[in-house]
Amino acid sequence: MQFPLKQLRILCPHKALGFSSPFFPPLLTALTLTNIDWQLEANPSAHHTDKYSSTELIVRRGQAFTVILTFNRALQTGESLTFTAETGPKPSLQAKTQAVFDISSTASNSTWSAVQQSTDSSSVSISISSPANAAIGRYKLSVQPASGGSASRRTLGTFVLLFNPWSSGDDVFMPDSTEQKEYVLEEFGIVFAGNVNRINKMGWNYGQFQGDILNICLSILDRSLSYRKDPATDVSRRNDPKYVGRVLSAMVNSNDDNGVLQGNWSGNYSGGTSPSSWNGSVEILQKWKDAGFKPVKYGQCWVFASVLTTVLRCLGIPTRMISNFNSAHDADRNLSVDVYYDESGNPLSMGNDSVWNFHVWNESWFTRSDLGPSYNGWQILDATPQEKSAGIYQCGPASLIAIKEGDVDLDYDSPFVFAEVNADRITWTYNIRTREAKPISSETKSIGQFTSTKAVGSYARVDVTNNYKYGEGSQKEREVYEKARTKLGRVHGFSATSEKRPKIDQKPEISGKFKVDGSLEIGKDVSLILVLRNLTSDAKTVKANMTAWTIVYTGKPINEVWKDSLSSTLASEEEKQFPIKITYAEYQQNLTTDNMIRVTALCQIESGIDVVVERNITLDNPDLVMQVLSDAKVNEPVNVEVIFTNPLDQEVKDCVLQAEGSDLLKGKLKIEMPSLQPGQSSKVPFEIIPTKSGTKQLLVNFSCDKFPDVKAFETINVAN
Repeated sequence: MQFPLKQLRILCPHKALGFSSPFFPPLLTALTLTNIDWQLEANPSAHHTDKYSSTELIVRRGQAFTVILTFNRALQTGESLTFTAETGPKPSLQAKTQAVFDISSTASNSTWSAVQQSTDSSSVSISISSPANAAIGRYKLSVQPASGGSASRRTLGTFVLLFNPWSSGDDVFMPDSTEQKEYVLEEFGIVFAGNVNRINKMGWNYGQFQGDILNICLSILDRSLSYRKDPATDVSRRNDPKYVGRVLSAMVNSNDDNGVLQGNWSGNYSGGTSPSSWNGSVEILQKWKDAGFKPVKYGQCWVFASVLTTVLRCLGIPTRMISNFNSAHDADRNLSVDVYYDESGNPLSMGNDSVWNFHVWNESWFTRSDLGPSYNGWQILDATPQEKSAGIYQCGPASLIAIKEGDVDLDYDSPFVFAEVNADRITWTYNIRTREAKPISSETKSIGQFTSTKAVGSYARVDVTNNYKYGEGSQKEREVYEKARTKLGRVHGFSATSEKRPKIDQKPEISGKFKVDGSLEIGKDVSLILVLRNLTSDAKTVKANMTAWTIVYTGKPINEVWKDSLSSTLASEEEKQFPIKITYAEYQQNLTTDNMIRVTALCQIESGIDVVVERNITLDNPDLVMQVLSDAKVNEPVNVEVIFTNPLDQEVKDCVLQAEGSDLLKGKLKIEMPSLQPGQSSKVPFEIIPTKSGTKQLLVNFSCDKFPDVKAFETINVAN
């Protein structure tokens, strides 16, 4: 029998007198949530997410976080709380993008769980755990009180869940704490560039914890072709670093999907920013967002790789940059690259193969459940759009161990990566009149040299070539190469000894090399020495057709700036030297922002095989001197001074200095400078105000009409 409330009060006079009865417990008001405390200091500190610039909770999967819920009254015995965590546009239990879980006595490693830690009056401390294989992304958290009757579900808010290199159950687990700090938490680094004869380095501001970068990184995932095709499935697969890395390798370039960066290797960068002008990823990602997610102009390989580093580290995947010198682009997947010259010694753009002075890609650290545990560890990802994979411009992840062992039949894109570091190089001469191509040399050792990455905790260069292949010239290296060709031949229909590898009957009768004679600096003449040596006991008459071209770093010739020829007789085993000079006047108007010149000599001997002698040179920019004039402390101004001296005998105009640095400057500082007369120096002062303590990197870039991008960087230790 049911009674209305007034009648109940009449029948229960003890309530009116202010005491209760065991037969008539007091009536409880409905349990209502009044506040949630996300513990925005304790949780980020425990989850290594305290560097993010966000008022939203950011945590890592496979690790508990605490929230404190305050209700309008204390929870009573028998009352429970049911939580729901969900992500994506169509959350579902089956896809594991939705989880519903009650309070339990212990945390679970394999499912979402909640454990009540303590109760203080009307507040309850709850420890929430996610599985180590949960999909990463932005989640909505809800709670539903239950006390025997029905109660509505209340949304508590949102939080972001990331990969967790600190959790042994996570696919991206990295056991070394110094490597965790370097490859996940470090916001700056360096890029190795140049050529095999001169490797230089430039600073880069990754800035993965700055401003809106995390939200932009999540937006990149939400604009991928995979998400557009099937959002629910795409979100459910974001538990897998293989999948996320591959999607991002496509999205950082713009070729198929209006991704972040548009590539340009033409040498002409009008209508956008020259790739060599960028100093960091933050500005690029912010521009992409601010333009309504339209591609930013322009990028080249180290820019693509640097932005991908930012995005992967931001999402919690340990990542580093790799620079490979004499890097092959093997377009036809036969593990050899073909390089052509005409009879005057000019490089020809024939076929799609090429050898880049250097190429930069990424390695990310995670397991390969699809391949087996022996292929765990570093995985190669490359966002530079070179060749299509599964119909779009993406590359990787390819297991580093698979590359070294020649397992080019394993996912993803292993043949292309293998060729980058270990292709054979075949040199051809091409007769433009007869259209006849003749192979003149085949060699196995020049591709993939000085493969480099930044040392953990310092700016030193670490050579990782031996991670990619066995020692050049060793029997094991050749065995692995033949193994790779045999595996590829089964797929592409050629044998390891097929016509794809032309036979060269003759041995060269002379050898040659270019030696540098003096400094290589912009504004000065280039002095070289061509050294030719007779390898036989008979006299040989040599005719050498010599050319010099300005090039972009991919080896693409832009403009011929010099040519000459010589003829000389070399006695038995004689060596001769021939001086060469290319004047500044000859190359200054045609030099690209890469500051590179390729010098070639095609040496011809009557009835003998032609020999190509080649050297790529990189001209040094003048020095840009940066001085930090005082110790750096949080929220206190620090004076910085930058000095540039014009080394030319002519005026330089349109001078601009730009500076940036995470937690040192808000955005990019741009200072216009007066023109500089020959030999004149300019001292530019500016001020930075650090906002966070720790080790920071300040980068500056000077540009003028004669020197497009002169760079410097300085490490600054900021005290509290």
